[in-house]
Amino acid sequence: MSVADFAFYAFALIVLVGGLFTVVSKHPVHSVLWLITAFIGATGLFVLLGAEFIAMLLMIVYVGAVAVLFLFVVMMLDVDFAALRAGMAEYLPIGILIGVILLMELGMIYGVWQFADGAEAARAAVTPALEQVENTAALGALIYDDYILLFQLAGLILLVAMIGAIVLTLHHRPNIKRQNVVAQMHRDPARSLELKDVKPGQGL
Repeated sequence: MSVADFAFYAFALIVLVGGLFTVVSKHPVHSVLWLITAFIGATGLFVLLGAEFIAMLLMIVYVGAVAVLFLFVVMMLDVDFAALRAGMAEYLPIGILIGVILLMELGMIYGVWQFADGAEAARAAVTPALEQVENTAALGALIYDDYILLFQLAGLILLVAMIGAIVLTLHHRPNIKRQNVVAQMHRDPARSLELKDVKPGQGL
């Protein structure tokens, strides 16, 4: 077994273990941390495939931004963990049944899996050879030329997710005085100021 094979199995095991504990962890913060572990393993797999740019994007965007956003949202929300555990125990048999069905389907697919004759050529035709153009430039041309609408739609979905996270964590407390910008802009100076005639020798 070469070093590349050992690294592949190690990163694949990290992804599987991270994904499993992301689902079965009882505490949401632990689930997010295991999700970050799975992202790190996927980053190693992308590096082995020669897609260093996608690996760095996965680390910067998903681990550095999305997963950290999940972590902050989970920590800031007032989550009733007892109710979550009760709901998990209620739907556990259904989840186990769905998991068994999925495993059976994967086993059936693995037994009869065959590669098409032109599969390798189709995958090789997506990007040019590395001697002609770098993979980063080829990826940029593919995203911003052929799939620009889908790329913008993905950015819109992330924007909606960010706004949703802000709305979920925004709590208006009655005893906290907040700034009303519109009321400040439309205020009347004649009603806001009051002149006092202070005579000599007297205080306010």
